[in-house]
Amino acid sequence: MTNLSVKIGALSLKNPVLVASGTFGYGQESHALTNLSALGGIITKSVTLKPRHGNPPPRIFELPAGMLNSIGLANVGLDAFIRDKLPFLRTVDTTLIVNIAGSSPEEFAAVIERLNDEPGIAAYELNFSCPNVKEGGLGFSQNAGVTGDVTAMARKLSKRPLIVKLTPNVTSISDIARAAADSGADAVSLINTLVGLAVNVESRRPQIFAGTAGYSGPGIKPVALAKVFEVAQKVDIPIIGIGGISNTQDALEFLITGATAIEVGTANFVDPATGESIVAGLVQYCQRHNLHSVQEELVGSLAMWQELE
Repeated sequence: MTNLSVKIGALSLKNPVLVASGTFGYGQESHALTNLSALGGIITKSVTLKPRHGNPPPRIFELPAGMLNSIGLANVGLDAFIRDKLPFLRTVDTTLIVNIAGSSPEEFAAVIERLNDEPGIAAYELNFSCPNVKEGGLGFSQNAGVTGDVTAMARKLSKRPLIVKLTPNVTSISDIARAAADSGADAVSLINTLVGLAVNVESRRPQIFAGTAGYSGPGIKPVALAKVFEVAQKVDIPIIGIGGISNTQDALEFLITGATAIEVGTANFVDPATGESIVAGLVQYCQRHNLHSVQEELVGSLAMWQELE
């Protein structure tokens, strides 16, 4: 019997497969297309204090190995999330993690304080790393001091585990991760999107209205794996791996490299049942390799060549 469950601080997941914020809506959009209860958890679309319309179109552009997006944190806002989205999410037999975004530390604080009293939420993922908003956005995770300060503020307010979502668009992601860990984060999730650009050669304009945008999908997986490997050497808190995960093989690479759990993102746009398929694939892999516990026998099991000589 394979035990797929993993622990991320005080947070328990029945399996390590989550769906990434911004790629799965609020869960209800996909419930007819996949078994939501098969997932280890759902991470909601980012929730901000007030509703946001997001950036003007065009704001999505498909690429051969992924996509560019510049949605700009469009969401229904905190009041509508609590009123219209949470009731359904509470009915799903899986862990609920709410992704929180804001333009200021005060906005993060206000959302956390309001959600603290709402039942059914297991943890918060703090979105410090969106490249597609003018205010806040990357600013919270491109400076270790700022990351530490905002994380410490959230830690004092939060009644639940905190996951800090980090950007790869920095000189040293491990320094930022260490600041989050030292300031009370229970885990870090990485990576958010890379900054990318695509150009329409006929109009000589960017394919995205805002110009640059967030690049996600299979093309960023090697970068994401390298960042997970880097951070795993520097911090003791769990890592949630994100970036180009489209199948069981991809998920296994992240787990072996040091991620305790993974998030499926862009692949959800291709097939909303990707996460469910990965869970089934992990069971088959563990049975084939006679592994009894994902967390104890698989996570962080990468053997470097030097160690084998």
